[in-house]
Amino acid sequence: MRTLSKSKLLAFRQCPKRLWLEVHQPHLREDSGATQASYATGHQVGDIARQLYDPHLQGQLIDPQTEGFDAAFARTQKLLKSQQPIFEAGFRAEGALAFADVLLPVGKQWRMVEVKSSTSVKDYHRDDVAVQAFVARACGVPLQSIALAHIDNRWTYPGGGDYQGLLVQEDLTEEAFARTEEVRCWIADAHAIVARKEAPLVATGGQCWAPYECGFLAHCQSAQPQAEHPVHWLPRPGNAIKAHIEEHGTRELRDLPDSLLNPTQQRVKTATLSGQTFFDQRAAAQALAAHKLPGYFIDFETIQFAVPLWPGTRPYQQLPFQFSVHRLGRTRDVTHQAFLDLSGSNPSLPFAQALIAACGKRGPVFVYNAAFETSRIRELAQQHPHLATALLALNERVVDLLPIARQHYYHPSQQGSWSIKAVLAAMFGESHPELRYDQLDGVQDGGAAQQAYLEAIASATHATRKAELERQLLAYCHLDTWAMVRLWAAFTATNLKD
Repeated sequence: MRTLSKSKLLAFRQCPKRLWLEVHQPHLREDSGATQASYATGHQVGDIARQLYDPHLQGQLIDPQTEGFDAAFARTQKLLKSQQPIFEAGFRAEGALAFADVLLPVGKQWRMVEVKSSTSVKDYHRDDVAVQAFVARACGVPLQSIALAHIDNRWTYPGGGDYQGLLVQEDLTEEAFARTEEVRCWIADAHAIVARKEAPLVATGGQCWAPYECGFLAHCQSAQPQAEHPVHWLPRPGNAIKAHIEEHGTRELRDLPDSLLNPTQQRVKTATLSGQTFFDQRAAAQALAAHKLPGYFIDFETIQFAVPLWPGTRPYQQLPFQFSVHRLGRTRDVTHQAFLDLSGSNPSLPFAQALIAACGKRGPVFVYNAAFETSRIRELAQQHPHLATALLALNERVVDLLPIARQHYYHPSQQGSWSIKAVLAAMFGESHPELRYDQLDGVQDGGAAQQAYLEAIASATHATRKAELERQLLAYCHLDTWAMVRLWAAFTATNLKD
């Protein structure tokens, strides 16, 4: 009989078809960059957890990848006779297997802790813990309790490698122990799915992204008939639209009743079905007319660490390390300034100082999606009170180009998105390769910028590679603000100076 890992059982809980594909066609799985980054974060948090739960280094770490599964299970049983912490203890029973993050001795019993890199306990974590408790107890482990530890994002890192307080625990013993028969049914049903000769028929839907993105999504979508104008191109569908789609199985945008749509959604539907661009250039120009030049077009790149790197910072705090500023003068002349700190030190203070200097004393500060930049500026003001007045004065000057684009421009190729990449490509198309993100070398999106930053500040990165990453990051952030300048010019029907 095949033994299913905890991860396979959780895949079954998300979608039976996902489980079948995980077992029979794993080569079809394509994990996104974000998914791979989350795996790396999980490993990092796990390493910190071992330090926190075993400060005297008395514990034993089991590594099934190097030891082999059978040896890992046997070693676990041997270590259970000792009185020392065990990390990645392995158990196999009743057709399932699982490895416990932390197992701590309590007299003749054991306390189990599952460690997650999230900032709260999710429903699927409860399933995870239920499976973990079931398999361990089925192996005869005298389990006193089981808890889930997750990150406390309100905690501030004091520095010096002291991570006490990073994790908080929630006891799930009673709940997990009460789900024994439920877990047993999951195992039986999962084995029945795996035993099938063909994958179960499951249409793509919300389960493809919840509780986490499925690596088989592209495969499943390619196997389904493709709608000419898919309903998922409709921006911000409310509950009424979602209910209609689910009840009627609606796939085509044309089949959604107009009565359910707000004006923006109706505009998207009309433009998509007609193939005609909507552009109220006069209204866009009027919306911008009050904001006199010189203007500053700014964009930030940020990094966030589950395990804080710098004293005074919190888990998952958005920390800006780069900006680009294009200045558009009254005579339509354009100049540019950039900031990028790859030293590996906390860049917040030099970032704030350089930003204040680059944005002058007056004139609009244009952004694309103001909530992001204004939030970062407010956080910088809190971190550096002596700069707060100057930083918050920048926020008073912010003008958001996103709602202007959303209200006054839509091209069918945007497919329901007003990201700056989508609008730029729609407005300028193939005729301006210098405005295409896919023509950039290496860094082409925010996720890639974060990965490039992490590689650049790593001590093992060679100087030549670091210089290459610096060039890529500067080019990417430069395009973000140059794109805003070009959109502003299109909205206002303005010719820029070369």
